[in-house]
Amino acid sequence: MTETSTHPGQQVFHEYRRLLFSVAYRLLGSAADAEDAVQDAWLKWSAADRSQVADPKAYLTRIVSNLALERLRSARHKRETYVGPWLPEPILTGGDASEAVTDAESVSMAMLVVLETLSPLERAVFVLKEVFDFSHAEIAEAVERSEPAVRQAAHRAREHVRARRPRFAADRSRQREATERFFAAATGGDVNALMELLSPDVTLWTDGGGKVRQALRPVVGAATVANWFAALTTVTYQGVGPADMKAELVEINGGPGVLFSGPDRVIATLTFDFNAEGRITTLHNVANPDKLHAVADGTAYDIGTR
Repeated sequence: MTETSTHPGQQVFHEYRRLLFSVAYRLLGSAADAEDAVQDAWLKWSAADRSQVADPKAYLTRIVSNLALERLRSARHKRETYVGPWLPEPILTGGDASEAVTDAESVSMAMLVVLETLSPLERAVFVLKEVFDFSHAEIAEAVERSEPAVRQAAHRAREHVRARRPRFAADRSRQREATERFFAAATGGDVNALMELLSPDVTLWTDGGGKVRQALRPVVGAATVANWFAALTTVTYQGVGPADMKAELVEINGGPGVLFSGPDRVIATLTFDFNAEGRITTLHNVANPDKLHAVADGTAYDIGTR
């Protein structure tokens, strides 16, 4: 961030900076791109005639939403040619996200994957309406569309998300417990214990982006996934032997996750999705080094919506 303490608009911008990042990250699924969008929003804000701005929060949200939409549209082609599954860039999150279940759910890896299947406009409308509770009129101004068009996009997006993201996840204490048990079983190479934690049709998605060797297709089934993780205790992974591999439980994207590190770098993150019984239905494994900068920095983001 390059704003200076002497700039008259700096204090106002700083007040909403966290909110702007929260919007941009949910729209883009990338901490780096979200930070760039916030920085560009600062440049526009610092050059604007702020005496004409009645509502700085709405004005800044409009700026960052439009900047994120531009980035989202230009990113589409890159993601179509991506090697293997494309997953969002994970971030470490603070404890506040855990307390606000809606905030945490809306930034979960699973939800961001669903949002990726929406059109850029639908994604922006869904995030601003369902997550940040903006009115249709406010969103219409932010995305420069008519209010009827926004209502239609909101309806389409809501139905799409509802069909792919049913709201029946286990409560957070059960998620934490299942993650801790998974962690113990995986680091101990206990296939049977892993099997008990996984739903029969569990799916593992791995994102290496062609930079590191990962499965290019989803790994499906409890036995296959359990063996995949149990093997981590016996094989070299991305050039790091089992003796030098460090795994720790951390909060990633508003929920419990695992961070894998070697002696000199972060190697991968692992996040989970659960069914109502607390069994793991989906695992998202991000190993593309280009997507691990935010986690490697150690910054815990506050992704609250207020």
